Amino acid sequence: MDIEKSVFQLRGVDDAGVTVLQKRQTRARLLPFFEQLPPCLVGIEACATSHFWARALTRLGHEVKLYVKPYVKRQKNDMADAEAIAEAAIRPNMRFVEPKAPDEQSA
Repeated sequence: MDIEKSVFQLRGVDDAGVTVLQKRQTRARLLPFFEQLPPCLVGIEACATSHFWARALTRLGHEVKLYVKPYVKRQKNDMADAEAIAEAAIRPNMRFVEPKAPDEQSA
């Protein structure tokens, strides 16, 4: 999931790496969309707001991985970022961090 201020780019892949979902979602519709999905792995690039979304998605039963260093692909745009994030989330050697609680973030 590539997070932006108001529009989020989602890309879902199956176990074989085949794209099964490619969708733009507004902030207001993001959590209702994830409520309808069965529990899945969600990859997000670590940043200040990613911790908020990680907590919210974890409460819905999803597993969230926040990765530290951007996995860069050609043609930098939201769709390419979402594709790179989906690939990074399933790579075993990526460096991931745990989502922080609000008090941890404020420190």
